Parts: sequence; structure tokens; C-alpha cells
Amino acid sequence: MTQNPYIFNQLTQWLPRDKFDRLVKQYKGNAYVKDFSCWKHLLVMIWAQLTSRRSLRDIETSLRAHSDKLYRMGMGRHVSRNNIANANAKRDVAI
Repeated sequence: MTQNPYIFNQLTQWLPRDKFDRLVKQYKGNAYVKDFSCWKHLLVMIWAQLTSRRSLRDIETSLRAHSDKLYRMGMGRHVSRNNIANANAKRDVAI
């Protein structure tokens, strides 16, 4: 059975990944990061904007509701409120 890409993936494929990776490298955004990369953080923030989420708890709840689809959307297997909060606090806004 063929699997069509999710609409979210179709939207994010238009993002210039090479330019984003260059900015992440310039600002050392992935330094000392093991799992929750800047790209995954960007995808979570885009998800939050597109689904009109208002808080970290709201973002986490909506992602947990779609936990079986997270890997195919490029966000990894587990996105916790703690990961999102730490990424928001420690990463440079210029990225």
C-alpha cells in the first residue's frame, strides 16, 4: 500500500534546509544537543503555529495525540515539554 506524504511534510519540504543548516552551524545551535535538533525544534514550532497552540502544554498534548505520526513528520519519536522549553530558552533567536 502506498503512503502519501502528510500535508505538513508537503509544506515543510519548501523550506530551504541548506540555508537553515548553515545558520544553525553559524550560531552553533546544535552544540551539546543529543536528540532534539534545531530542525526538529523548527518543525515543532511550525506545528504549533499551524494548529494555533498557545502554550507548551498545549503543544505537547497535541503532539502526543499524534504520536504515531511524529516520526513520519520528521519530529522524532518523543517530543516532551521539557525539550521544547529548554530549546526555547537556550537556542539563539537568530536561528
